[in-house]
Amino acid sequence: MMINPSIEQLTKGEFNRYALVIATAKCAKVVTDDYVAQREQAEKMIADKKTEKSLASLIDIDIRDKKAVENAVQRLYRGDFNIIFPEETNTEQLK
Repeated sequence: MMINPSIEQLTKGEFNRYALVIATAKCAKVVTDDYVAQREQAEKMIADKKTEKSLASLIDIDIRDKKAVENAVQRLYRGDFNIIFPEETNTEQLK
């Protein structure tokens, strides 16, 4: 399945596909961590009988029903996450 937006829409000619892959992977990790945290909190609430809701209803629908990579791509496209490149160091500064 292809994920929209396209690579060209995401990169906007500003960086290469490699940078996009790395940024997407890092963002997907954040999405996965959010899911795990929400699930643990929901399980604790259910175990402590603080709620009658189901486990699924206590987790944000976006991270529950979509794959992490799809969420990551959408967040990058919306600008929730930005790709930041490290400043290039001058070799003379390292001496």
